[in-house]
Amino acid sequence: MKKIILASASPRRKELLSQIGLEFTVMPSDIEEDPKSTLPQDIVIELSKEKARDIWGKIGRDDKCDNSLVISADTIVTIEGEILGKPKDEEDAVRMLSLLSGKEHQVYTGVTMIWINEDGKQEEYSFYVCTGVLMYRMNRAEIMEYVCSGEPMDKAGAYAVQGRAAAYIKSIRGEYSNVVGLPVGRLYQEMKAWDLA
Repeated sequence: MKKIILASASPRRKELLSQIGLEFTVMPSDIEEDPKSTLPQDIVIELSKEKARDIWGKIGRDDKCDNSLVISADTIVTIEGEILGKPKDEEDAVRMLSLLSGKEHQVYTGVTMIWINEDGKQEEYSFYVCTGVLMYRMNRAEIMEYVCSGEPMDKAGAYAVQGRAAAYIKSIRGEYSNVVGLPVGRLYQEMKAWDLA
C-alpha cells in the first residue's frame, strides 16, 4: 500500500477518506486558484492537477515520493451556467443560496492522483464526478438564518449538504460524497484499477 498524502486542508475530505478506512497524512496545497479553463469539469480537473503537482514537487525534493500517492481534489457548484465557488462574504452567500433555492444544481469535483509505478515511472491520473442536487425552496428568513450560522462561508455554493443545509435537500442524483467534497466511491474504484488499494 502506498503512503497516501491528501493535498487538502478540508475537514470534510479528511472525514470521507477516513470513513472508507484509508490511512493518510495531510499536506495542504497553498496554490493560488486561478483557473484558465471555463467549463466546470475542466476547471476542477485543472485545479486538482495543480494542487497535486504542487505537493508532489514538495515531497519529491525530500526524496519521499517513491512510495507515496498524492490525492488532491477541487469542488465547484454550477447552476444555469454560473459557477459558484466559496462565497466572498455574507451578501455573496445570500445571493448564491437564493439562486439555488427551489432548483437543481450540479456539483463537480475533480480528483488527481500522482504516484510512482512499479517501473519507477511517475504516473498521473485525473477524473471528475458530477452530482445533481435539487433543493427545496428557502425563504428569505431561512437563507438569512443559515448564512448567519457561518456554515456557508467556506463551502462551494455556500452550503454544506452534511450540515444544516440537509434540511433543504430534496434529492440527489449521483454520488452523495461528491457533494460533501470527495467522491470516495469512485476514488476507491480508481485506486483499485491502478493497483493502489
